Amino acid sequence: MSARKIIIDTDPGQDDAVAILLALASPEEIDVLGITAVAGNVPLNLTSKNARIVCELAGKHDVKVYEGCDRPMGRPLVTAEHVHGKTGLDGPTLPDPVMPVQDQHGVDYIIETLRAHDAGTVTLCPLGPLTNIGTAFTKAPDIIEKVQEIVLMGGAYFEVGNITPAAEFNIYVDPQAADIVFKSGVPIVVMPLDVTHKALVTKPRNDAFRALNTDVGIAVAQMTDFFERFDKEKYGSEGAPLHDPCVTAYLIKPELFSGRHINVEIETQSELTMGMTVADWWGVTGRDANALFVGEVDADGFFSLLKERLARL
Repeated sequence: MSARKIIIDTDPGQDDAVAILLALASPEEIDVLGITAVAGNVPLNLTSKNARIVCELAGKHDVKVYEGCDRPMGRPLVTAEHVHGKTGLDGPTLPDPVMPVQDQHGVDYIIETLRAHDAGTVTLCPLGPLTNIGTAFTKAPDIIEKVQEIVLMGGAYFEVGNITPAAEFNIYVDPQAADIVFKSGVPIVVMPLDVTHKALVTKPRNDAFRALNTDVGIAVAQMTDFFERFDKEKYGSEGAPLHDPCVTAYLIKPELFSGRHINVEIETQSELTMGMTVADWWGVTGRDANALFVGEVDADGFFSLLKERLARL
């Protein structure tokens, strides 16, 4: 099997950083064609900076990073400094990046890359709001049929919302873009809060990262030390959920995860439930399935994979 070609679309974020590190540490399974930054956890200037910081932390200075959209398609930007800190990567002290941002706009890069590759050979991996993907599909609808698959972190059903009572952050920030993506017909794999909240960085798991005694291992431990305070206080959990690395881990070892093929619709009208992922888990609507909605993870296997791969960097 040749490595799977992917574009990572991201708004780093500590958990985004770990997802990127896992991808860059796994060249046998994953070929990162490029990284597109989007506004989300923090504004665009910081998400593109953070993406480059993470690439340099991994020693991968040749990865191309592009700046995409700086605001959602139809709403003001909502950010999450209350979770991730003012930089988005609070926790470790990491040097400013030397790598440049590419001149091309991230949306144009996505369009150009999909047009340049054979249909069914490039997977999109959104880790943040879906603004860049929704904008690309609107601007160049011819690329939609060329996408192999979209594997994304976002949404929730049984775990309900984490930014409003009904909505998960990534979908809430740009529900209009999410609606475009979920109606596109592209095969979609969704890593919602229902599964990511089962991938908790407990103290023994974080100690294992720190015990790698590498720049990457120590930085990851410091990142999760920082942002777990929010989730432990909010949910009373043992540690922070590592949301976004579930996307990368799925590409490497899909057998770690299980879910159902169901219909998922995005609420875009009601301010009360704006951004809700209306997941037809029980098949009551008769609407066609449009996503694999993941609900379970082998957490021990997930963290074993993370530790093994991060040790390579």
